[in-house]
Amino acid sequence: QVQLVESGGGLVQAGGSLRLSCAASGLTFSFYTMGWFRQAPGKEREFVALIRWIGGIQYTDPVKGRFTISRDNAKHTVFLQLNSLKPEDTAVYYCAATRQRTAVNPNEYDYWGQGTQVTVSS
Repeated sequence: QVQLVESGGGLVQAGGSLRLSCAASGLTFSFYTMGWFRQAPGKEREFVALIRWIGGIQYTDPVKGRFTISRDNAKHTVFLQLNSLKPEDTAVYYCAATRQRTAVNPNEYDYWGQGTQVTVSS
């Protein structure tokens, strides 16, 4: 049974930082591209970042230069470092796994975590 468990969310002031983690189990982690998505109230789930199992990273434009995705294959964990946070970053953040090399649409992902809330106050 595949499980993805996010942690690290919370309430932070604008300009602050958070580090999200996603621990994976039940899959061959090093063979999966891992993605982060977010969903704000009343909005669709949107792509944030991905890190490919064969190397390479991709970000959505609004987070470039502020967010950093990384992975530790030995620990089956993917991270998302959030710096210079803005109120518009407020959302539930989800990690997801796919065997596809590049996938920015939610329906291209096979497995999802339960999400972790990030709230940025102004």
